[in-house]
Amino acid sequence: MREIDVKMVEEAVAGMCVEANYFLGSDVKGCIAERLSEETWPVASDILKSIRKNIEKAGEGVFPLCQDTGMACVFLHIGQDIHFVGGSLEEAVNRGVARGYKEGYLRKSIVEDPLRRINTGDNTPACISYRITEGDRVRIIVAPKGFGSENMSAVRMLPPSAGEEGVKDFVVNTCLNAGANPCPPIVVGVGIGGTFDRAALMAKEALLIPLDAENADPYYRDMEEELLERINYLGIGPQGFGGRTTALGVKIKTAPTHIAGLPVAVNINCHVSRHKEVVL
Repeated sequence: MREIDVKMVEEAVAGMCVEANYFLGSDVKGCIAERLSEETWPVASDILKSIRKNIEKAGEGVFPLCQDTGMACVFLHIGQDIHFVGGSLEEAVNRGVARGYKEGYLRKSIVEDPLRRINTGDNTPACISYRITEGDRVRIIVAPKGFGSENMSAVRMLPPSAGEEGVKDFVVNTCLNAGANPCPPIVVGVGIGGTFDRAALMAKEALLIPLDAENADPYYRDMEEELLERINYLGIGPQGFGGRTTALGVKIKTAPTHIAGLPVAVNINCHVSRHKEVVL
């Protein structure tokens, strides 16, 4: 049994909150550059150039990638041979988020109650997901999620008879209805199967998959490519001004489900598809 002091988790989370909000992954930057080289609409090209300039400036540590520094979504993949010591793991994560958002001068966007709307003042509590894995390591992923894109996400309990075409139509129509609201070009996470809540979680986890990573299942790899083509064919374009680049990528995760159901969730992210991870 390996012991880990929760102070290590706090330190890691604090650093990742800052890094994720300032430094975009190479996969996203590479994809934006590729789309820029393919874009034929001048207005869309200009917007993609502005997006790229913003990414470069944020990478200098001048300001965050976006003024909406998001709700801190924290994923903990915990090895079953780990024993956390020194206090509460969940409290350590929230202390790390509070520190990171204060030290990184990041906007505090969390209200303590969904209807009474009083800001907590430190961007906590985080939205924490736990998974038990084998081994004696803990993998921590911090993914700040802005709500311009989160608000455009959707989940649908389709009948099994809807089949593949029903799933694809729901994904594309969700992106169509989103329009310019999620600050396209977007990244689209899709969760298929499981239950109502499992599908939604898988859709968010799909956003953590690198854009340059291929789906190991050829069936879903082809579906991702078709969906990307159909979403880009919508012509919404960067920031909604038209063009060939409405989405940067589509990623799908699946799980077994009930014979009577076909849950599908679509979690949309803006072009600032932020996440950092460490393994302790």
